[in-house]
Amino acid sequence: MAQPPYDPYGYGQQDPYAQSYSQPPAVQHHYYGGSVPVAPPTNGMATASLVCGLIGFFACGLTSVLAVIFGHVSLSQIKRTGEGGHGMAVTGLILGYLVSAGWLIFWIFYILGIAMFAASGGSTY
Repeated sequence: MAQPPYDPYGYGQQDPYAQSYSQPPAVQHHYYGGSVPVAPPTNGMATASLVCGLIGFFACGLTSVLAVIFGHVSLSQIKRTGEGGHGMAVTGLILGYLVSAGWLIFWIFYILGIAMFAASGGSTY
């Protein structure tokens, strides 16, 4: 029986009895549902309403009026165009109304307190 010729670079026939240590094929996942659903864009007025409602706590209620205005405008736009942001618009409206009412009550009591202090003659006892 003849021996195969010497192959110094290892390009010859491989050992038929050698075990193969290859990795199993990678698992591939396929999505057959068509296109991936896309969320509608968020209404910018709804975002502005939420931000103005949050800032109203620190701005003495000045931006709360804007939050109410932006909230109502954005709700009508969302209803008409089908955009996203309904929750932000409602949250901005609620914050706007609550902060406006809170600051209004604060200023009424503040002015009444000054008026009562002045009516009592300004005495501290």
